[in-house]
Amino acid sequence: MIDSKLYTLLKVAELGSFTQASVALNLTQPAVSQHIRALEDELGAKLFERSGNRLLLSKQGEQAVAAAKAMVALYNNLKSDLSGGARGARELNIGITHTVESNRISEVFARYAATNQGVTIKLVTATQTKLKRKLKSYELDLAIMDGTVSDPGLVSRGLDVDKLVLVTSPSHPLAGKDFVTIQELKKEKLILRLPGSGTTDMFISSLESRDISVDDFNIILEVDNIATIKDLVRHEYGVSVLAESACYDEVMKKKLAVMPIENLDMERTISIVYAPNFPYGDFIDEIQELYHST
Repeated sequence: MIDSKLYTLLKVAELGSFTQASVALNLTQPAVSQHIRALEDELGAKLFERSGNRLLLSKQGEQAVAAAKAMVALYNNLKSDLSGGARGARELNIGITHTVESNRISEVFARYAATNQGVTIKLVTATQTKLKRKLKSYELDLAIMDGTVSDPGLVSRGLDVDKLVLVTSPSHPLAGKDFVTIQELKKEKLILRLPGSGTTDMFISSLESRDISVDDFNIILEVDNIATIKDLVRHEYGVSVLAESACYDEVMKKKLAVMPIENLDMERTISIVYAPNFPYGDFIDEIQELYHST
């Protein structure tokens, strides 16, 4: 049984207010304040600092919230496993980075759930940073991430090798070429993901390794949503540089065309990432087998 004070801590951290937390938890405000004071006394640390009308977590408060999230998630997972085990059911919470979202991995999870009675899979899309935090707090069972994942608190298994490619409409003059040169790319209107995304960072890094600046290109639009970028490219507003796996479905349906960019090394690993004590090793093996047979 989880101490009710931990639920109070999480709600106050979420809402930044004793008053709002008391309404959400159906408690009196003095009761909420008492819960937080009792936790601070037990832990010997001040958990919140006031900023105007809002409560902000202290450094120790951030640690306490991370631990509370982990304890609540583990407890909920235990309840789910025990009740599910009796029914032969299994529920898995899986995270996916935005780039991998359009990869065929989503179809693989759907096929697994459809052919394994009692299995329920919940997919959550977020950045790699957020997914790693959720894995460590046990809010997720595992995650599929693009790029290298180096974290001593997590286990990473390679699923596939992906690469960045030029993406055009099928009717674009460059479509169907064996490769595109840098000079040809400089003449195109580029639609890229926002700076800071793994895709754009890898593209810029690959250019810089050849002493080429991204400022030499005609970038007309920067968009965070990959589906929006693909739709704009399909309607010939420009071309883009995206992960080949993110365009898998559209290429199969001949809605987009992809080709490598000459002399740019833009390969990266797609990994399955999970906590060291993840209990369903058989699930990972089956997902890998399904993925490579799709």
